[in-house]
Amino acid sequence: MSKQTTPTISYTLSFTEPQAHYVEVSLSLQGFEADFIDLKMPVWTPGSYLVREFARHVESFSAEQDNGKLLQQEKISKNTWRVYHQQKDTIVRYRVYGFETSVRTNFIDDTHAFISPAGTFLFVDGHLDLPCTVQVELPENWSTISTGLPEIEQHRYEAENFDILFDSPIEIGNQDVWSFEAAGIPHEFAMVGGGNYNKDQLAADIQKIVAEETRIWGSNPNDRYVFITHNYQQGAGGLEHLNSTVLGASRNGYTQTASYNNFLSLVAHEYFHLWHVKRLRPAPLGPFDYENENYTALLWIMEGFTSYYDNLITYRCAFRDEADYLQMLAQEFNLVYNRPGYEIQSVGQSSFDTWIKQYRPDENSANTSISYYNKGAMLAVAMDLKIIAETSGEKRLDDVLKAAYNHFYLKEQRGFEEKEFQDLAEEVSGVDLSEIFEAVYTTEELDYNSYFNRVGYELIDQLADNKTLSLGIRTVNNDTRIYIKGVDRNSTAWKAGLNVNDEILGINGVRMDPAGRELEIAIQQGSLGQSIDVLIARDGIIRTISTPLGYSDKKSLVVQRRENTSDLEQKLGRIWLKR
Repeated sequence: MSKQTTPTISYTLSFTEPQAHYVEVSLSLQGFEADFIDLKMPVWTPGSYLVREFARHVESFSAEQDNGKLLQQEKISKNTWRVYHQQKDTIVRYRVYGFETSVRTNFIDDTHAFISPAGTFLFVDGHLDLPCTVQVELPENWSTISTGLPEIEQHRYEAENFDILFDSPIEIGNQDVWSFEAAGIPHEFAMVGGGNYNKDQLAADIQKIVAEETRIWGSNPNDRYVFITHNYQQGAGGLEHLNSTVLGASRNGYTQTASYNNFLSLVAHEYFHLWHVKRLRPAPLGPFDYENENYTALLWIMEGFTSYYDNLITYRCAFRDEADYLQMLAQEFNLVYNRPGYEIQSVGQSSFDTWIKQYRPDENSANTSISYYNKGAMLAVAMDLKIIAETSGEKRLDDVLKAAYNHFYLKEQRGFEEKEFQDLAEEVSGVDLSEIFEAVYTTEELDYNSYFNRVGYELIDQLADNKTLSLGIRTVNNDTRIYIKGVDRNSTAWKAGLNVNDEILGINGVRMDPAGRELEIAIQQGSLGQSIDVLIARDGIIRTISTPLGYSDKKSLVVQRRENTSDLEQKLGRIWLKR
């Protein structure tokens, strides 16, 4: 490439058949002087750690000169198209199919289009650093575009490089849009799919969340921020981006206190990622390799700490009272300890293996794995409480995160290694945190009450003395038939050989009723060690499996105030839950 040539890349999106779920992409390449250009589609999207093979949705690929002459092209790998050209300027055209409802994939119909950039825009191999523009041609009955990209002309947007482009989703349609200021920064909210939301209430509540999170981190890196929310009949989820987020919510959940507070926790979670993941990050999480897995064992910090703070922030903003917050915190422990997998997989392994496990659950996942979201939140509260206790409330996890952001992002502008994060946390707090960091790579559990007790609280299992009988299976009713959908590791059903997908036909010689009551009655009337004859159909073959009753190992954990606490413990507890 000659020094005199400045390559330019520009995309045009059009929608001639949105009802068929297609977006047409025109890519103009100017100033590239090599004999051929390799165009690649990312295989995953940042923030969602799964190879999704976006190239499978590309069709009708063609390339031509600016005079319309077709150019030779061939596909040389699953996500790479090679275009041979005889001059500097090339136009590439292709279509992308999008009909998956999620916060991370393209969805197009006759009412709107959600464009996930990593699944839409081919990039020139070796030139992720180049700027590009995106022109959107609106269908006749669509009027609005929402994106974090800056608009340089009407419906034309610019990205400084492809890391920014791939981190900037685009919503196109007739979404309900309103703006407000938070922490002195313009924020835009784009609501898709209707719903019983109150715009003024949402703006006021989100302003509180933004203010609290900005206080924690010390500054807000935004010039402008965009919330894109898709309202479904039922749904939830979110994905963070550099200066925007995509949220999923139930359209009629905004007037119910519990579901509305959960939505605010989702807002708090994704907005927290503005600092924690998008800027303060482990070294492998940016700049990205868009063609391969980007491995890190530190998602317990990035997602787990964020999961600790999302509900804590809604408590600090007074959306939740103490009882509600403690219930949400206890849920993190319940979600881990009611999965036998917590004895099999460490949270470090969970982080590293997210590419093959987190987004690919199967019938045995609960027996083999845990979520770094939940277990990371457990480690976060342990770290927060230990720092508070050891410093008499002078420091806490907030201070660690702010210092890490200032050091690794603002000062050194790089990702961190795990040992660096631990060293900084211990330097800032003056507290030895080695037992918490060591717990990341083992399935041996910390004594969490050693942390809770020091601030006047305790974690207790309400079922600790409950001798409930169980086979260790979970069932589902499908069209009046009862099927096994889960078998707990080391339960009596596990050892007896009951399988997921077995249809339960009868219990102890009695035909199973559609509600499954025969199984419930047999368990309730049985005794420890007594066998239950389970008549099943497996792959069309009927057989009886005798399964003895055992005690359930299910837990119902709660976090609550301790009785007879010292003045110091009460003081530290007030600092922990100060608002």
